[in-house]
Amino acid sequence: MKIFLVALVLSSLVLSSTFLVQTTSAATPAPVDASLLSFCNSKCADRCAAAGVKDRCLNYCGICCKECKCVPHGTYGNKDDCPCYRDKKNSKGKGKCP
Repeated sequence: MKIFLVALVLSSLVLSSTFLVQTTSAATPAPVDASLLSFCNSKCADRCAAAGVKDRCLNYCGICCKECKCVPHGTYGNKDDCPCYRDKKNSKGKGKCP
């Protein structure tokens, strides 16, 4: 009886560890392409050139650029150039992207 109980506990540990490995490997984000990162950095630097809080502007612009793969030209407005960028909203329903 003890051998059966030990075997049951060991098999449950093995099964639970395999589920843990699958869960953590699925949660890792896909690597960002270096050319996309370079594109976003340069476009967001132009977009946020006149921003009052530049680090926040660069952060949100970078997030939006990586998801949408585009940034509107100029430092303000022109969001119709990139509908994905234009349509992103924060939790309060306001525009997320600068």
